[in-house]
Amino acid sequence: MDNFGYLKSIKKASKVVGRTWPLYSFVTSNPLSGYEQANFAKAINSAENLIGGNVFPSARNFKKACYNGEIDKEILTSLLIKQGFTDSIKSYLDRLQAIHPISQINVHHKLDHIVAKWLATFMDEGLAEWEMPHKEKGFYQSWRGLAIYDNEIGIAKIDDLPTNREAALSHIMAGFTEAETESIFEYHLAALPGWTGYIKLREENNTIWQQTYPISLLDYLAVRFCIAQAINIPLIPLKTTDSRECEVKDLQYLFLKAWEQTWQTSLLRKLKLNGITTNSREKTKTDAQLVFCIDTRSELIRRHVEASGNYETFGYAGFFGIAMDYTNLEDGLSRKSCPPIVGSAYQVSELSQENKTGELTVFHKRAKRDSFKNYFLTRMKNMLPSAFGYVEGAGVFYGFSLLSRTLFPAKDYNPERNNELAYEHSCSPKLNTISPASDFQDDIPLEEKVGIVKSAFDLTGWNEFAPLVVFAGHGSHTSNNPFGSSLDCGACAASPGRHNARMLAKLANLPEVRKVLNDQHGLSITPDTIFMGAEHNTTTDEIVLFDSQIPASHGAHLQSLKANLKRAQESAARERIGVASNGINAAHKKANNWAETRPEWGLAKNAGFIVAPRSLTQDVNLEGNCFLHSYNWELDAEGKALEGIMQGPMVVTQWINNHYYFATVDNEQYGGGSKITHNVTGRHGVVRGNGGDLKIGLPLQSVNATDDDLYHKPLRLSVLIQAPEERIQDILERNDNLKSLLDNEWIYLLIMDPTQDNAIIHYKKDMKWNRPNFKANTDKVSYISSV
Repeated sequence: MDNFGYLKSIKKASKVVGRTWPLYSFVTSNPLSGYEQANFAKAINSAENLIGGNVFPSARNFKKACYNGEIDKEILTSLLIKQGFTDSIKSYLDRLQAIHPISQINVHHKLDHIVAKWLATFMDEGLAEWEMPHKEKGFYQSWRGLAIYDNEIGIAKIDDLPTNREAALSHIMAGFTEAETESIFEYHLAALPGWTGYIKLREENNTIWQQTYPISLLDYLAVRFCIAQAINIPLIPLKTTDSRECEVKDLQYLFLKAWEQTWQTSLLRKLKLNGITTNSREKTKTDAQLVFCIDTRSELIRRHVEASGNYETFGYAGFFGIAMDYTNLEDGLSRKSCPPIVGSAYQVSELSQENKTGELTVFHKRAKRDSFKNYFLTRMKNMLPSAFGYVEGAGVFYGFSLLSRTLFPAKDYNPERNNELAYEHSCSPKLNTISPASDFQDDIPLEEKVGIVKSAFDLTGWNEFAPLVVFAGHGSHTSNNPFGSSLDCGACAASPGRHNARMLAKLANLPEVRKVLNDQHGLSITPDTIFMGAEHNTTTDEIVLFDSQIPASHGAHLQSLKANLKRAQESAARERIGVASNGINAAHKKANNWAETRPEWGLAKNAGFIVAPRSLTQDVNLEGNCFLHSYNWELDAEGKALEGIMQGPMVVTQWINNHYYFATVDNEQYGGGSKITHNVTGRHGVVRGNGGDLKIGLPLQSVNATDDDLYHKPLRLSVLIQAPEERIQDILERNDNLKSLLDNEWIYLLIMDPTQDNAIIHYKKDMKWNRPNFKANTDKVSYISSV
């Protein structure tokens, strides 16, 4: 097979691994994204056979769900009977309980160990003080020059190795058929899915590290196969995995479906009790409107904000419709701040506000001082000559510091000081277009500015405006947390969303933008309406308003809003953390405690995505289970807004949901394992202990309440959309990728049709629909007829 054929085989084989995101932009994504064109049950069984691990919840968790009423007996019995299982539920639980975890002997452990060692050395991103030589030549060439010094491999001289990666692969793979080649590639890519997933991401995103020190899956396979040949390990190992009988897998899948359908039934009952027969509630003029990310953590704070005053809230994807990269003043680095599936069209930087250059100068001096201090301390800790002396000399200082942060973490946390020093209060964001040549234009056309703002109003179904309108991005603030970026905004590529929020507010405040929206698009944004950006701190529930440019005319509104948001923070923190009083203090303690393994729960407990007006879910405690995207079908006659929501946010929430699912059913294989044994490697990932594969998912403490008890329930995403059935059917017929996700059962879709008295309609398969036994005006909700 020629080299082009090998490249094609590598690309096809690479579907077995997902993308491993670095710690500094840890985006939750489906680790089995390459399998999404296959049926969910078949896909996860294929992954189980190749990668290993468990792909269904454990029998213990199924049993607990049955005991707690999370799996409805009637629904489960109906599912079992229709598949020919007529014994008692208890008998099937006992049978599942008797199934032992899949045992797998890694016959390539030595090979994995050696390859992982070299990958960690080459892919280091600035943590190591001594860099691997000649990295700029690429992984294979850099490794080839040093391989003779690795006694574990035993290569005598460099001439024993092929001169380039293509020659290495051609020599070693000679004689294998195309089918055999692809199978071998799949096996060896899946052997270290964390490392190969990160190589895959670097190749596809062409990061700055990839441009400087290139590595590819071709490099990886060439190096791995050369090492295997040198230590006499065959490329095709004997299979040692115990396969499970199909009947057991069928039972596991039926228990999972019953759990999911029970959750759907519970959701519909809650909404029914809230009165879903009305399309909208009587609206009154509000004092302020706040737009939050669709993030499940926003569901809690939105309830408490609405209860604190005369306020209206909306849900919108947290990048606020601006496909941008953002240059941070603190470190000068430009990072993506929009969904990974969206190409960045804009570059946002900061300009000093009028008459505030002095404040910006103070910020720059502080940032420069802090940067040098951090650099100096890091070098002192990491450099071999100084490490031991530095630790000995600084031990007393660090001892007192750790003691203080351990005993009094809440007092050490000072959000007021941090907010006062934030450059957002003295700067204003500036939006530039990224040209094909990667240069920046000074400004963007008016029509694009109008389009960004109008899109926000269209997608949320919003056309009446309060005196204050707040776009609240979200970010997490925690201490000693390598996975901290996973708690930031996924829609902003694991960056905080406040930069996008401030940018949208600035565009919406421009007089020329308002004039076009009012004159040409029928909106009525009066001069009395002022837009501003904000950040919702998801660890403390604080909402920081970037209000430095709010006119004095809105001072009373602003002060009232701030006071009410403080009350909302206190009540939301108490509910989230489970304390009777002093919720803010408890939240500060979690945020600043260097030993806290669960500073916040992130997107754990996600199970549903609701696309509807707020009136459908207002006053309902959804317990942080749902993403909430505002949508008004009556203002979207052509269905373009809904199509955008389904193509973008719905797909992203499915990624998030699958990420949490797999990290929960097998945390060692598809998650991060326990934080207790984590070691950061190369600044971009963690490994267990002193080496091995990169961990690909969330740590145990992010999905489990204890080592054995779940916090996140591993359920596939259920999407509920309030819109006419015909409109959604048209969208699916135009978008095969969405239809595929539904047909292959990666997502459930439920429709609440307002033109049919809000009848519930359940997507089945192949554009066929079911109408379960649910009526808005009855007391009984049943999903049995939809099975």
